[in-house]
Amino acid sequence: MKRLIETIVTPLVDHPESIEVHEQISGNRVVYKLSVHPEDMGKVIGKQGRVAKAIRTIVYSAASSHQSKRVFVDILD
Repeated sequence: MKRLIETIVTPLVDHPESIEVHEQISGNRVVYKLSVHPEDMGKVIGKQGRVAKAIRTIVYSAASSHQSKRVFVDILD
């Protein structure tokens, strides 16, 4: 999933070297924390959060076919 998130986000940003995805597993939850360069934050979130919602939708649907755990994507400041 980390690679999927990086693959989706890389073409959207101006500073792809600053992309970091950390995985946090607790119980039946997996949280992926996405961090990007501050200048790229608006591009990843999009107008009214549409890009962020699309990223989450893709990751959720990919995870549902591979894992029985609940998957969440957080975009960090």
